[in-house]
Amino acid sequence: MVRLFKHYIPHAVLLLGLLDFVLLLLAADLAWQFRAAQIDIEAGGAFSRALPLLGFAITTQSAMIAVGVYGPDALRSMRFACARLLVALSLAIIALALLDFMLPGQTYWRSTLLYAMVLATLFLVINRAITGAVAGTSAFRRRILVLGAGPRALRLKQLSQRPESGFSVVGFVDMTGRHGSVHEALLRTDIPDLSAHVASLRATEVVLALEERRNSLPLKDLLRVKTAGVYVNEFSSFLERETGRVDLDTLNPSWLIFSDGFSSGRAISSFAKRVFDILASGLLLVLTFPVIALFALVVKLDSKGPAFFRQKRVGLYGQTFELVKLRSMRTDAEKDGSKWAEKNDPRITRVGAFIRKVRIDELPQVWTVLMGHMSFVGPRPEVPTFVSDLDDKLPYYAERHMVKPGITGWAQINYPYGASIEDARQKLEYDLYYAKNYTPFLDLLIMLQTLRVILWPEGAR
Repeated sequence: MVRLFKHYIPHAVLLLGLLDFVLLLLAADLAWQFRAAQIDIEAGGAFSRALPLLGFAITTQSAMIAVGVYGPDALRSMRFACARLLVALSLAIIALALLDFMLPGQTYWRSTLLYAMVLATLFLVINRAITGAVAGTSAFRRRILVLGAGPRALRLKQLSQRPESGFSVVGFVDMTGRHGSVHEALLRTDIPDLSAHVASLRATEVVLALEERRNSLPLKDLLRVKTAGVYVNEFSSFLERETGRVDLDTLNPSWLIFSDGFSSGRAISSFAKRVFDILASGLLLVLTFPVIALFALVVKLDSKGPAFFRQKRVGLYGQTFELVKLRSMRTDAEKDGSKWAEKNDPRITRVGAFIRKVRIDELPQVWTVLMGHMSFVGPRPEVPTFVSDLDDKLPYYAERHMVKPGITGWAQINYPYGASIEDARQKLEYDLYYAKNYTPFLDLLIMLQTLRVILWPEGAR
């Protein structure tokens, strides 16, 4: 994987994205040349239209990221990828056509955009057909040698067998001599030279997956492997990179302290994030005020009670604040106290079911962002009673409050809506990853991916 601004991107995805970007530039340029030939004008050099070409490529690729074109499902299924590609290209063309309408004659011709869309669709589908055939083999997968044969090693084996996995395990080495969970593991005593064994397997990375490291860390072996130019990784760090979450089952305080993350440089990032929150929330409130007002009236007419729902939530450093949303439940929904939302929850009103599905009920939260209690991106803020209960049952739960809560977040786009302690545990692993690796780049990625969740709801309740 390649690490960009603390976030890991698989090599295959990065290569596919770069090829897509070049093909988008080519499609836009050919479309302009074709249109210029149609109306008999001079096409000019590519450099003279560099900004429009880059604008087309950047806008289109942003839409592709937003709708999940580079997600695991799209990488596995050509049919799925083509469907998402058409949606992404359509959104990009609409955005660019709107820009052309607002700035006529200075940006994009709609006829040229139509040609560019057709060419881009053709090029991108062909690109996926070719790279998919290659990526279907192990060509783009990193070759991993696992030191260990216990439950941790078995987890890596199972993870590597997933279709979307970016690595394959080329061997296991039983470092203790005990009969472990992975029966095909070779005994360390049967390997004369571990460094030579790594080279013979053409492994690009060695992962330490020992169950007990105290007094059993193979420092001599690891040093030889490392000095031979092979990357050596620790189990928890490897899982964090491969899954995009912090694994609570193997997490310990020393790893959190000494691993990369929670950078002091985030002060500048936090300032930039706050400036963005103020500007974006102010603009969004102006643009969405008619929508909020309309649905506030509809909610009021649909059921008895106020149009807006106010509730105490836990925010940064455990401080409470008042969250405002459009009311989607009956006024007596929490007469017996707060409880998890359920599938087909009977407390939800008719209008409430709709506004939850399309996320309109979340719009008033933009006011909370403007006030500084929330951000656009961050862990989901929970009610104090839930926080108190989860803090007792889940380790490191308080660490998620080291960043501001958000309207959307890393957990929200990666895990379906949950309503149990186990679901909360899974989402905490994503929240800890975000708190540990937060950068503006990750925020941008989350905001783009949020559009995918809105277009294809995955469990909104």
